Amino acid sequence: MEENSAHTKTHLTPDPVAAAEPDSQHAGGGARRAARALVIDLTPLKVSRDFRLLFAGQSVSFFGAMMTFVALPWQMYQLTKSSFAVGMMGVAEFVPILVMAFVGGALADYVDRRRMVRLTELALALVTGALVFNSLLAQPRVWVLFVCAAAMAALDGLQRPSLDSMLPRLVPAELLPSASALKSLAGSVNMIGGPALGGVIVVVFGPALAYSVDFLTFVVSLVALWMMRAVPPPPGADRPSMRSIVEGLRYARSRPELMGTYLIDINAMFFGMPMALFPAIAENFGGASVGLLYAAPAVGALCATLTSGWAKRVQRHGLAVALAAAAWGAAIVGFGFARQLWPALLCLALAGGADMLSGLFRSTIWNQTIPDHLRGRLAGIEMVSYTTGPLLGNAESGIVASLFSVRASVVSGGLLCVVGSGLLALALPAFLRYDGREGLARKQSEEAARTATLVTKS
Repeated sequence: MEENSAHTKTHLTPDPVAAAEPDSQHAGGGARRAARALVIDLTPLKVSRDFRLLFAGQSVSFFGAMMTFVALPWQMYQLTKSSFAVGMMGVAEFVPILVMAFVGGALADYVDRRRMVRLTELALALVTGALVFNSLLAQPRVWVLFVCAAAMAALDGLQRPSLDSMLPRLVPAELLPSASALKSLAGSVNMIGGPALGGVIVVVFGPALAYSVDFLTFVVSLVALWMMRAVPPPPGADRPSMRSIVEGLRYARSRPELMGTYLIDINAMFFGMPMALFPAIAENFGGASVGLLYAAPAVGALCATLTSGWAKRVQRHGLAVALAAAAWGAAIVGFGFARQLWPALLCLALAGGADMLSGLFRSTIWNQTIPDHLRGRLAGIEMVSYTTGPLLGNAESGIVASLFSVRASVVSGGLLCVVGSGLLALALPAFLRYDGREGLARKQSEEAARTATLVTKS
């Protein structure tokens, strides 16, 4: 698109400030350039109108979703007084996501991706409305919470592949790390504000108000999606079928750098995800602190995102993912041993910063290396990888806590995360050696070969 072309020209132009102020004459020039290298890059927002719309709409919608993210387990715990029941919500969400992520991935490679996101966004709004209605009953039904959680998981599975696979179509390849960092920035801000506000609202006013705010935010996201241009499927798109899904799985299996991103993240989240225990842990620190516990990881993620300008210079993305995953586990161990609120929040913030860096480099590997005609199906596989770990991890932490104790569950999970990250890194040497420049070149070569084949057939 024209905006991307304009960026390509300015991207190759030397920095006028740097050109006018040589370091030999201005000692502060190098410091200013170093500072700019750390600050998050806003270029994707400047060059792409559709990315701006998607960024704004999804940011508002995600804020509401984060309030529901706190309200749903809080309401479940208040109705059942069971961390096991909260953990079982992860099991209820797991199967729908596992199935629908593959379906959503196949559809994302065959239909208009914007239309797919728009329809699923509307359906998610309706499910949120059901949560509002249930919460207003004299005796809210626990089974409704399970059904709505499963329905949201299924719709998210349908939506996320189309949403993720739109990004490489909205910004040029060299800006994908910056676009991913901006998405992480919005996510981090919302994961601070949404859970913190949601935690206060559910304790003071009840969950119905939190769900209602989430419902209203869908209006903004739907308007933004309506204003975006269509994102049609690539030429020669494969019709959704079991065969097309299997093709995506085979492609993922053939790429060790992709398998590494999946396995290391699943390990980290399965063993080191204690969020199902937050409602129980919050009772030791004061009930309203539940929102602070959910928000703390996002504070660390926000700090890491705001200083992520250096990330675009990193090419050893696999090694960066492995180190970040191990750091997440170590911080969770510290959280498990914390006996006061502020050290617990600090450890969660450190964990969130590590997780943000892992996510940034995983997203860069995916977006810079996967051909567009497979992007939706691979986005479905990615979704399975980054949702399976947390969902099953919540169940795992709830089960271990019910058998032993909350502290034992958190500490043992963090330790197993560190050990697992190290073992997987040793078992995947190609993943650790992965270089982003080689991955991008391979993607360009694969897409050029596919285009040539389609031209020949036509």
